[in-house]
Amino acid sequence: MIYYPAVFKTNPEKIEQVFNGHGWRNSWTGGVFNYHHYHSNTHEVLGVYSGSAVLRIGGDHGESFRVSAGDVVLLPAGTGHKMLESSHDFKVIGAYPEGKSYNLKTGKTEERPFVLDDIKNTPIPKTDPVFGSSGPVTENWS
Repeated sequence: MIYYPAVFKTNPEKIEQVFNGHGWRNSWTGGVFNYHHYHSNTHEVLGVYSGSAVLRIGGDHGESFRVSAGDVVLLPAGTGHKMLESSHDFKVIGAYPEGKSYNLKTGKTEERPFVLDDIKNTPIPKTDPVFGSSGPVTENWS
């Protein structure tokens, strides 16, 4: 997981424009499911547009993170996540590298071994959703 605290704090209305401009498309606006789920075929970026929430990242034994308007969380393919609690106005903007269509997985036994191959074969993003040609994705992800 890559966490970008308060990177859009003063201008959350620019989240989708910035993501899309850096090649992270197929964007949507909404909430985060209140059950563990993940995407085995793509990475996902979530920009908090409004409100705040506590998200569990990493499945049942993962860590809880409080996010609020302006924060961004990038979840590598296969990273389980769910919303534990939120303010009434919590809203995120999600997007995927190169506009990839995402699948929705919940950890059922019958999903394996196919998802393991998907996760292993998901390419590293070409750009950082927040900073484009620089930033944590391009500088630290290998």
